Amino acid sequence: MKPASIVHFRNRDWVLLPGEDPEVLLLRPLTGTSDDVVAVHRVLSDLLGYSIPSERVSPSSFPPPDPRTVADAQSVHLLWQAGRLLLREGATPFRSFGRISVRPRPYQLVPLMLALRLDPVRLLIADDVGVGKTIEAALIARELWERGEVRRMAVLCPPYLCDQWQKELEQKFHLEAVVVGSGTVAQLERRLPAGRTVYEHYPVQVISIDFVKHERNKHQFLLRPPELVIVDEAHGATPGRGEDRHLRYELVRELAQHPQRHLILLTATPHSGIEDAFRKLLGLLDPSFEQWDLADLDDSKRAVLARHLVQRTRKDILVQWEGGISCFPEREPVNATYVLSAPYRELFEKVYDFCTEIVQSGESLAQHRRRMRWWSALALLRCVMSSPRSAAVALERRRRGQEPVPEGEGEDYAYAYEPSDRNPGDEAPTPLLDRMELELSDPERRQLRQLELLAQRIRPDQDNKLSGCVRVVRDLLRDGFNPVVWCFYVDTAEYVAEHLSRELQAAFPDLSVLCLTGRVSEEERRAKVEELMAAPRRVLVATDCLSEGINLQEGFNAVVHYDLPWNPNRLEQREGRVDRYGQESKKVRAVRYWGQDNPVDGAVLRVLLEKAETIRKTLGTHVPVPENDPTVVEALVHALFFERRRPASGQLPLELEYPLIRDLHQKWDLDARREQQSRTRFAQHALKPEEVARELEATDQVLGDPAAVRNFVLLACQKVGLPVRQDRRAQGVWLVPTDQAALAAVPEAVRRAIPQRRTPWRITFTSPTPPGAEYLGRNHPFVVALARYLFEQAFSGAADTAATRCGAIRTRQVRRLTALALLRPRYQLVQQDRPPLLAEEVLVTGWEVFTDRWLSPAEALPLLSVDPEGSIALQEKRDIVREALEDLRRHLELQGGLRDLVLGRARELEEAHRRIRRTIGTTVRGLKVEPYWPPDVLGLLVLQPVVGR
Repeated sequence: MKPASIVHFRNRDWVLLPGEDPEVLLLRPLTGTSDDVVAVHRVLSDLLGYSIPSERVSPSSFPPPDPRTVADAQSVHLLWQAGRLLLREGATPFRSFGRISVRPRPYQLVPLMLALRLDPVRLLIADDVGVGKTIEAALIARELWERGEVRRMAVLCPPYLCDQWQKELEQKFHLEAVVVGSGTVAQLERRLPAGRTVYEHYPVQVISIDFVKHERNKHQFLLRPPELVIVDEAHGATPGRGEDRHLRYELVRELAQHPQRHLILLTATPHSGIEDAFRKLLGLLDPSFEQWDLADLDDSKRAVLARHLVQRTRKDILVQWEGGISCFPEREPVNATYVLSAPYRELFEKVYDFCTEIVQSGESLAQHRRRMRWWSALALLRCVMSSPRSAAVALERRRRGQEPVPEGEGEDYAYAYEPSDRNPGDEAPTPLLDRMELELSDPERRQLRQLELLAQRIRPDQDNKLSGCVRVVRDLLRDGFNPVVWCFYVDTAEYVAEHLSRELQAAFPDLSVLCLTGRVSEEERRAKVEELMAAPRRVLVATDCLSEGINLQEGFNAVVHYDLPWNPNRLEQREGRVDRYGQESKKVRAVRYWGQDNPVDGAVLRVLLEKAETIRKTLGTHVPVPENDPTVVEALVHALFFERRRPASGQLPLELEYPLIRDLHQKWDLDARREQQSRTRFAQHALKPEEVARELEATDQVLGDPAAVRNFVLLACQKVGLPVRQDRRAQGVWLVPTDQAALAAVPEAVRRAIPQRRTPWRITFTSPTPPGAEYLGRNHPFVVALARYLFEQAFSGAADTAATRCGAIRTRQVRRLTALALLRPRYQLVQQDRPPLLAEEVLVTGWEVFTDRWLSPAEALPLLSVDPEGSIALQEKRDIVREALEDLRRHLELQGGLRDLVLGRARELEEAHRRIRRTIGTTVRGLKVEPYWPPDVLGLLVLQPVVGR
């Protein structure tokens, strides 16, 4: 018995699959998929077969269609659709596509094609924010898995991304992953067999890099690490500020030292403003890259590096890969302003004067103490300008006597303007205020308490910043936007959410307002966001705990920066939550909200945000601020406290030619030029879009595209008695009933795949996915359940099935009696130095009955959908199908046209595999596609010409 042959075991027929162990037989049900494979030990089967014949694996043959179960063309067409959607080992150059439930865009195939020419795969994917790097990396992982090159893989990512990665791998790529972190490891360990660790037992893992980086966990992980490692947010795993980054880098560096390990690094900001960090990142791919001068690469080095790096802006993708037609939303930046009320201005002016005095009076102190005053003053100003509540809470907490920051750790607060590993949260930075107070006199302490009282006295109706935000959000809702309102502190977010809900409820009765902060666990955040998505109108008020990790493009299409971030990198991350691939809206609106008479906002806008926006417009992508450079904070401090005193108007004039600010902008411009050069060199212009698109279309022909899935599901639901209707409120969305009455007549196998819920299930077949709808790809459990049910029903021999193996119609589209055969050929893909692989397809071909004239698949496939003219009596249908089947048996036994056709198809597939390899620049040696004979005959449709034609 050879692989791909039909065998009989336990009273049913199976397909024998190729396997690595000759003593173990891998059997796939005749009407199933490789998800249902069972392993049978050859010797044990033979021994049991002496006493229990059904336990012996014996040769069999594919059952021919039964002419007694004849129906119409639609029933045979449905069988073809079901058979095609059940293919897993598709006969295409991309073996993974039969296993995924997402149709990648051509540009997303570029990293995969680069990976296929590397052994091992060492790749840095540095595409722009929101273009789909997760999809690009998971495609590579699934392809390597299907080719048998990896059997264990791990994704290392920040803890807030773990659940998202697990969901993406399972739902879109059908890789069953477990999350390994502090909250899950104990539960995973309880399921382990004796003597095994979590890291070696579970084949697909999503691991919190901050959990596994510590020595107590790292040691176990590195004892037997997986063959493939994906590192997300890889810029955070390079040496830099803080011990945490160093530990991450050491972990990834040790993984990279194994010469055969596949390693994929993902980041939208590979430079992060630090050239040395970028070289360290590239050094993980190849140690020699770390020594190269990236600003002065010769052609040979640039060509070597280009094999390991893909770095494209959205502009690159639109021009080169999408023909100028955007698959991303247009970002519309809008400015909105407010003017401080009299009570709020009084608070600000007194705090500003207090901070200015503290900063200027400390200039004679030692450097680290002087900087501490800077950072403390900035933190206090930030609290005050965020909201009266955050100011009052921060000052009140200061009175509780919290422990001050230990001496020697103050340098970490050079980044007070941006959360760091040591200070990641969204609570008011009380320790800074404690540290500042250690050096205050009694009058100064009394002054701080007076400031606290001033903050507590400001009522919401005296807060123009709050009332202006209500107007901004109201306008967005009226324009059809669902916004995310970003705040810096928890107390501000809760304050804003309370008042938005109260003020907007009358105008928008169907509005839901949700507040999410760092006080809510990651799991609860995701659950609350999913619940909010179902609301007709929605506003999410959040702190920056949500600016990374949870993608919000499916439910939100606008952002409001209630508190301007002081780091442009954070601003880009916030807006990137909604402005990304998968956003259904053609336009997303980004409202930058600032005070006209607020010198803090003025300094941040002029020093940082406006410069960042200018670079983004010029370059077409975001360039990170050089965040590790103390010039950033120093420029803000000098702009606020030294260069100019505040005039009577309250606004702070700012000349951008101050030395510190000029130096910062010059360094930033240098980074932008370097980024532009890098993206120009590594945008992968060598790969031609038309070549990639051709292979994607060829894959669609074998496996079916999203339109094929839609057509099958809608017709199949009709056939099984499931009333699906289109949602009139949302284009491309259908409603599936979930109530017991509507599902009473639906077969149980299909009914089990419908989620239980109180309201109709909203489904779609398009991507980006409309809000609140679930995407149905070819591997979605519901699609699989429908296809498998109809396929098995057709082979059951039962009468009156929706899909049948035999059909006959009368039509004017043919001149002679013609039969269409639904064949399932199997091929052996032979590759040098690798075990052979099995590949399949469902092929529609045909011939003129009782002749040797065969139709090509291109000629035969359109005839499968012709409209019948007139009816044929049941007995006549059976007779002509029986005659066609006899003629088909003759062709299967002869070395004639059918064999030539299958051989020709094998040569086409072989050429497709070779073409892919030539496209990616690899050598083609020893590659063959050999068909097994005979092919399975799934079904037959006979076309009888109209008399007189």
